[in-house]
Amino acid sequence: MDVSVDRISEPWGGRTPHGRDDPWPARVDMCLADGVEPEQVERWVQTASILHSDGDAMDVAVKDGRMVGVRGRAVDRVNRGRLGPKDLFGWQANASADRLTRPLVRRGGKLVETDWDTAMDLVTARSRELLDEQGPGSIGFYTSGQLFLEEYYTLAVLARAGIGTNHLDGNTRLCTATAAEALKESFGCDGQPGSYDDIDHADVIALFGHNLAETQPVQWMRILDRLEGADPPRLLCVDPRPTKVARRATVHLAPRLGTNVALLNALLHEVIRSGRVDHAYVAAHTVGFDELAGNVERCTPRWAERICDVPAAAIQEAAEMLGTAERLLSTVLQGVYQSHQATAAAVQINNLHLLRGMLGRPGAGVLQMNGQPTAQNTRECGANGDLPGFRNWQNDEHVADLAKVWNVEPSTIPHFAPPTHAMQIFRYAEQGSVRMLWISGTNPAVSLPELSRIRSVLGQDRLFTVVQDIFLTETAQLADVVLPAATWGEKTGTFTNADRTVHLSDKAVEPPGEARPDLDIFLDYARRMDFRDKDGAPLIGWHDPETAFEAWKRCSAGRPCDYTGLGYGRLRGGSGVQWPCGEGSPEGTDRLYADGISWAHPDVCESYGKDLVTGAPVEAVEYRSLNPEGKAVLKAAEYLPPHEAPSGEYPYQLTTGRTLYHFHTRTKTGRVPQLNAAAPDVWVEVSVADARERDLAEGDLVEVRSPRGAVRGRVRVTDLRPGVLFVPFHYGYWDTPGGSAPDGRTPPRAANETTITDWDPVSKQPLFKTAAAALTLIAKSDGTPSPAPTTTASAPAGTARVRATEGGSPGVRVLQGAAEPWRAAHGGTR
Repeated sequence: MDVSVDRISEPWGGRTPHGRDDPWPARVDMCLADGVEPEQVERWVQTASILHSDGDAMDVAVKDGRMVGVRGRAVDRVNRGRLGPKDLFGWQANASADRLTRPLVRRGGKLVETDWDTAMDLVTARSRELLDEQGPGSIGFYTSGQLFLEEYYTLAVLARAGIGTNHLDGNTRLCTATAAEALKESFGCDGQPGSYDDIDHADVIALFGHNLAETQPVQWMRILDRLEGADPPRLLCVDPRPTKVARRATVHLAPRLGTNVALLNALLHEVIRSGRVDHAYVAAHTVGFDELAGNVERCTPRWAERICDVPAAAIQEAAEMLGTAERLLSTVLQGVYQSHQATAAAVQINNLHLLRGMLGRPGAGVLQMNGQPTAQNTRECGANGDLPGFRNWQNDEHVADLAKVWNVEPSTIPHFAPPTHAMQIFRYAEQGSVRMLWISGTNPAVSLPELSRIRSVLGQDRLFTVVQDIFLTETAQLADVVLPAATWGEKTGTFTNADRTVHLSDKAVEPPGEARPDLDIFLDYARRMDFRDKDGAPLIGWHDPETAFEAWKRCSAGRPCDYTGLGYGRLRGGSGVQWPCGEGSPEGTDRLYADGISWAHPDVCESYGKDLVTGAPVEAVEYRSLNPEGKAVLKAAEYLPPHEAPSGEYPYQLTTGRTLYHFHTRTKTGRVPQLNAAAPDVWVEVSVADARERDLAEGDLVEVRSPRGAVRGRVRVTDLRPGVLFVPFHYGYWDTPGGSAPDGRTPPRAANETTITDWDPVSKQPLFKTAAAALTLIAKSDGTPSPAPTTTASAPAGTARVRATEGGSPGVRVLQGAAEPWRAAHGGTR
């Protein structure tokens, strides 16, 4: 096989069928700039994708000092050479003409270019002024899920032990906070139990609120290959949209938005009622069975039908699949995470696996997925609120241990209260107690809920805002200081994907102009601030990525995310390695909990848990009483209705989400011709029934309005659940006349103009899935179709004639072929 494929119209490429328990065959996907032949590539430099959480390993093609393409790494365990559309085309954004190349400072109300010394002197002067006048609580940091491990760890040390602030979080709060919290609630500690390899072994794969085909397309290729091979798995899909997963599922449940806990309680009820519980496993490895069984006793499928609007028979069929599975793999994502009972629902999925003893062996696992490529590292390194190395902020011995690693007094590390989550940091900025906010690698002026409020917060004169990014985003346009950053391929570092696989990303080309790696910027700030340890030595003793990685290894030693067996040399040239990788696991660890629950004991756990209704932290003495031996906790939750229900004025439920061709707020994908052409503008998905009732058709211009604001887009009629509206969240204003916000020239385009300032009480993840909204026709279509792609969950319903989404833009081509011929013909890395 050596074929050219349009990977816009065929996003998942060709099939390589494989049977159950067989290894997934390699297939190498490659994309080169027009006119560049493989033999003309001067160097292939190892990296992995930062446009999703899959961690697809690839090599960057370098010619004449610039990127000219990518190819998948067949040797890597994650993708075996395959790449998704964003992987294949996304590299082109790095060379965009509008990259930031010099620092900017605000003078006379305008951002003007300056030099690094001037910009950093402003930042350090303001930092010292605030520390002297108002203390460390006046400074906050809001980072990303797109930097490297070494950068997060350095940021965590300078923020917690240098500044001494508790206000440090990542935009991973929006996408992965519930994954971390659900794992802590069930297993006492963060850490993905399962492995992508489980796809090769499972006989049932259940996807809860997870549009895998678009968020991790390479793993969807893996499932598609299983479906074409011998002994294929059965799929269960829980999603209100007609995703590609739903269309291939044995059972598709499309519940009313905000009712996941009711549905899951009914599934648990059926598993228990039908005697499918592995009681020996439950007795050996869990606590809380009686409470859970009592909680779901009344949650029959008929009861859930009334709440979820899903037929009881379908719920029973789904429960039968789950209860009879020999090896069950479940995956979970934003359809569960971005709702009012996010953690409560995600925990019930863990409960399903604990009841059935489906953990720690091939094909039996849970994947509480991440939304961003390096989200796992924000959690590990302490850049998302938690302490580094999954240490427990409520455990004084853990804090003392961390203080020893950093050679500071324990009192230096703020642990007097729960770490401040992102939504609270912005609230403090709004109220005036946070007076300096340093935002790195993210774009809250598009990604946070209720954007008019966020713009108001960031636009305050009293708030000193530093933005560190690669483009002049909507957020950067509101900053006082803008620091130009390097991106992947222009710097070296490591990052960890959703199944704990650590990859090394080497520098391939120089960053543009004066742009610097994020690590260099943080190190420069720490040096200028002259942060010291308790002996007077520099607090941060490392000076480049590799020495930062070695410092992190010392911090992770003996912890659940142990990296001590890894090093740049080991990660270079071969496959990524799954942590923990240390003294007891020198080859890495494919699955957690193969030998029982290991990090739930009160002395070692990362968290004592929280109340699933209020979010109040459980105290140590209470946890020790409940779980003295450190077993997994079967935690029950009652269903509670959404905070904002449809009404006469706002009769629809609005959910926002992702599309295959874009990432985050389009800063890296909206500048890529092929990706942008596939989904160039916002749209509104409406069900067939609702479109008929409102006399709406493809391409009609409509306004979706909530109590917070409105967004306008053209209609795509799909097989979406009736009563639900879907709007993709990616679109902002940087490529409109408005620039940073809607105005008289630019109608509201960002989905988050409408979403609510509210969050799950446990994980603090905002609610992007359960707003109430109204729908108004603005103008009938003039023949202009909806910009929604036809290849995804946005495909038009029925036989509607809409021009198919295709690629074919000049400038790049995609080849896919067998691994060994490619390697023989085109050489290895570096």
